[in-house]
Amino acid sequence: MTPPDVSVVVAVYNTMPHLRDCLDSLIGQSIGLDRMEIVAVDDGSTDGSGEELEEFAARYPETIRVVHQANSGGPAAPSNRALDLATGRFVYFVGADDHLAQDALRRMVAMADEYESDVVLGRMVGTNGRSVPQTVYAETSPDVDLYGSALPYSLSNTKLFRRELVERLGLRFREDMPIFSDQPFTLTAFVHARRISVLADYVCYFAVRRTDGNNITNKADPLAQLRGGEQLIEFVAELIPPGDERDAVLARHFGWELAKLLREEFLGFEEPVRRRICETIARMSELYLTPGVRARLNATQRYRLALAARGRIEALRKSLRDQQAGIHPAILVRDGQAFCCLPGADDLPEDCTRLTGNLAGRLSAGLRLVAAWQGRNLELAGELPLTGEDARVVAGTVHVRKAKDLRGCRRLPGLDLPPHAVPGPEGPAASFRLLV
Repeated sequence: MTPPDVSVVVAVYNTMPHLRDCLDSLIGQSIGLDRMEIVAVDDGSTDGSGEELEEFAARYPETIRVVHQANSGGPAAPSNRALDLATGRFVYFVGADDHLAQDALRRMVAMADEYESDVVLGRMVGTNGRSVPQTVYAETSPDVDLYGSALPYSLSNTKLFRRELVERLGLRFREDMPIFSDQPFTLTAFVHARRISVLADYVCYFAVRRTDGNNITNKADPLAQLRGGEQLIEFVAELIPPGDERDAVLARHFGWELAKLLREEFLGFEEPVRRRICETIARMSELYLTPGVRARLNATQRYRLALAARGRIEALRKSLRDQQAGIHPAILVRDGQAFCCLPGADDLPEDCTRLTGNLAGRLSAGLRLVAAWQGRNLELAGELPLTGEDARVVAGTVHVRKAKDLRGCRRLPGLDLPPHAVPGPEGPAASFRLLV
């Protein structure tokens, strides 16, 4: 018997009513039922998902195979059991609460066959408010470099894998990881693939944000996320030798899985949880946060990770509270460079607070401007959150454009006025006042 082109693996646990949409999208694939099989493993569902699977299997007995098992606590075990049963040339994983576009499997299999790809990423988008990064889908490409692209930021298993690669490497999901268990699987496939292709000009996959909030990564507690991030970093360190390639992947895990725990949600964690997070980040930073990894992080990530690694919980909390309140930090100008004045940052490496890129945008966010008529003149007074000896140089001049002749409007002349420094509550600020 000729094996199917693709085996679709669906690990199911309490995903009704989304499961019905998922299965409908699979049965309706343009590749045809004769070229595919669906292997669904019910991981002890209690909401009728198991019965829904049996109903579909009864309608499509030649296509759908259903297995029931006791709840394992995560998607790894049911996915592994389905992999053991898969017979297709390729295997594709779909979340039981997500669904595919009609032509998704046909296009991805065709691309894999045309370019001899071992892995194909079909464009994924979020629905119902779910966010899916799109950088990796910037363009369709038959051959994408793992280390010089956004691939390290796309490590979910929702991709087409050549099953020969999966079996040759003995790839299975980490059953000791309640969350993130698909990332070691995907990354190992990436590292050993002959070719990784991206299909960006057709939306293949719709990732659904469940209204009940029960997507597995949404439910994970902070310590589970912390342990998962730690396991991922240790796994990468074993898989990839030290150097630029390892740094390119580790930057994702420091900048996402670990730094994500240092966002505003950190304020709501219990004190023992905050301490545990900081202790783990300190240990991981000492072992694996190389200059190459640091260079790939943004200043906010470097700053928060540095505070956590030093156990400066109160400084981190103050920074997050200021952010919540919309308080913009002062900007220090020194030796022609600009730095954010952030809590607890006095002795941190300069790259934790150095500003690059759109400095004007940063300044405008903290600009305070007051306008009032003084007789026939308009008085403008403004203050920028700048401090430092050469603040006035960076602030430059204030340029007022000459107004157009518009009916009912007063015509203003054009002029340039240099700012001057005035003392503020926490030091000098670059200010200006002009009368036009």
